[in-house]
Amino acid sequence: MSNPVIIDAVPGTSYADLTREFDVPVEALFRAHTDPQLYAEWIGPRRLETTITEWDFRTGGAYGFEQRDPEGGVYGFRGVIHTVLENELIIQTFEFLGAPGEVSLERTRFEALGNDRSRLVGRSVFTSKEALEQMIASGMEHGVVEGYEKLDELLARG
Repeated sequence: MSNPVIIDAVPGTSYADLTREFDVPVEALFRAHTDPQLYAEWIGPRRLETTITEWDFRTGGAYGFEQRDPEGGVYGFRGVIHTVLENELIIQTFEFLGAPGEVSLERTRFEALGNDRSRLVGRSVFTSKEALEQMIASGMEHGVVEGYEKLDELLARG
């Protein structure tokens, strides 16, 4: 991978920061996060197939999706969209339905770097340090890295 994912989760805290650069304009990166068909193609690990179950991606909207593994397991996710500033910012909640009562607040900034490059800078704030540790133990980093590899492939196709 030419652009590594940097995940900074300081032990003892309840938040994780994520930074990743992309070799596309910020508009393409933002669209891949807000268009349901594109989002379903890249979110999560390669072995999971994603289906969008709800998509009202606007300030005050909501989203939901399911991921299926080859063995038939289904994993549901949902959230509320708090703020959308086109090509700049998304603030939303994120909930894994397999961990009821645990919701994180996510802020994702989209930065134009020039020369058709962009940077994504995110922060996920969990309800407790234990919730963050559980998310990390569940393989969050693997899913993020593979997802962004798939996103690079999608964006390269135009």
